Amino acid sequence: MMSRILNTEVVVPVIERLVKKACCELNDNVMEAFRSACEQEESVLGKETIQILIENGEYAKREQMACCHDTGAAVVIMEIGQNVAWEGKPLKEQVNEGVRQGYEKGNLRKSMVADPLERVNTNDNTPAILHTEIVEGDTVTITVMPKGGGSENMGAFKTLLPGQGIQGVKDFVLEVVKRVGGNPCPPYIIGIGVGGTMDKCAVMAKKALIRPIGKRNAKPLYAELEKEILDAVNNTGIGPLGMGGRITALDVHIDYYPCHITALPVAVNFQCNAARQATETI
Repeated sequence: MMSRILNTEVVVPVIERLVKKACCELNDNVMEAFRSACEQEESVLGKETIQILIENGEYAKREQMACCHDTGAAVVIMEIGQNVAWEGKPLKEQVNEGVRQGYEKGNLRKSMVADPLERVNTNDNTPAILHTEIVEGDTVTITVMPKGGGSENMGAFKTLLPGQGIQGVKDFVLEVVKRVGGNPCPPYIIGIGVGGTMDKCAVMAKKALIRPIGKRNAKPLYAELEKEILDAVNNTGIGPLGMGGRITALDVHIDYYPCHITALPVAVNFQCNAARQATETI
């Protein structure tokens, strides 16, 4: 198959659109999850809290305003077909230009500092946190997932001993959930990476957040573990926005990868109730 040649400039307007859409429009999957959670919530205050989140999401979309003031770090995930060949300026440069335009034209808060110790704001929310993956085909699928500090700061990683197995994974996730309490702004989604190396595991946990709420892992072992962890989290009593109640998590998504014989890596990444993402394919 001949290569499909794309100029990297094509990603700029796409990412600009995705930034603004993600920040202002919670997708139908998230809004339906809110409505379902509101029906299931047993606490009066919890129900009121979820109803406010529903109204906030509807208002943000209608008025094209950010659904949360923390418009996050711009996580950009690109699935690039192996038959795509690039020309033009460096791809990373164009990704950042798309992010820059999206945050500036969308009047969105700029939250990135150029150096983690010197703490000087870049004033355009670049650079993006860019993840690329080579896949089959000749298309490019781009997902923008703005990641706010409240949820991102609560993530955790641990290398368990292999003998700790499934119970060890469950125990670690519940330990993290109880420790962070309401800080990740529940009801949230929990992304869990199991296996790989430390870096691979963390990326899997992040990417797991993209999966639609209600869609289980294709492997029955992990699908069952997702349901078990979800039930356990929703029995902690943390509740919506940490105010107490039944619905602490909207869903739990696990991705896994082969790992070394000596290790059982586990990463936990939270996505707050402002579960923002938007995707487009070129």
